[in-house]
Amino acid sequence: MLFIGICGASGSGKSTLAESLQARLGAHCFVLQQDAYYRDHPNLTLEERKLLNYDEPEIFDHDLLLSDIQTLMNNQPITRKKYDYAIHRRADTDDMIWPRDVLILEGIHCFHDERLRNMMYLKLYMNVEPDICLLRRIHRDIKDRGRDIDGIGMQYLTTVKPMYDRYIRNYVAYADVIVAGGGRNARIVDILAGYVQDELSKKPGHV
Repeated sequence: MLFIGICGASGSGKSTLAESLQARLGAHCFVLQQDAYYRDHPNLTLEERKLLNYDEPEIFDHDLLLSDIQTLMNNQPITRKKYDYAIHRRADTDDMIWPRDVLILEGIHCFHDERLRNMMYLKLYMNVEPDICLLRRIHRDIKDRGRDIDGIGMQYLTTVKPMYDRYIRNYVAYADVIVAGGGRNARIVDILAGYVQDELSKKPGHV
C-alpha cells in the first residue's frame, strides 16, 4: 500500500486534491479525513464543546488514527470513523473500509505525529495564501456546516490563525512536494496520478 499524506491550512484545498487524485486512481485508492478522528468529549455540554480549540494538534486522537492506518497497511479492514460538526461529537459507524493499493490521509495536522509521518510514502503540502484559505473556509462553513459569519470570524482570530502560525505553516519542512494554487491544480493532479500509477505498476501482481 502506498500511503500519501496531504497537509496544509484549513481551506487550502486538501480535500479537493485528495478527491481529484481518488477520481483519477479509481478503485485502487481511498481517502481518510483526519477530521473524522477528533477526540470525543461526551462529558461536556454543547456550549462547552463549541469553545474547544479545534485547530490544535491534540484535539485529534492520533493513537486511534495511527492504529487504523497500521491495520489497513497490514491488509485488514477498519470501521469508518465520522464526526458530527453540528453537535461536535464523534459519529462512528460500523461501515467497513477495506485496504486498497493507495491510502490518502488529508488534514491540517496529518504531519504532526512523527510515527504517522514516517509511514508516509509521499507527503504533499498545500501552499495557499492565508486570505484565500479564509475566504474558502467562510464559504464552506456557512454552506456545509451551518455556521454564521460572526462565529467563523471569532474562531479564525482565536484559534485558526494562531495555530496556523504556530504549527501548520511549519509542516512544509516535512513535505516531499509543495502544491501551489490549491486542490484544483489540474497539472499537479496529472503529475501525481501518473507518478502513483507508475509506482503501483512496479509492485508484483498489480495490474
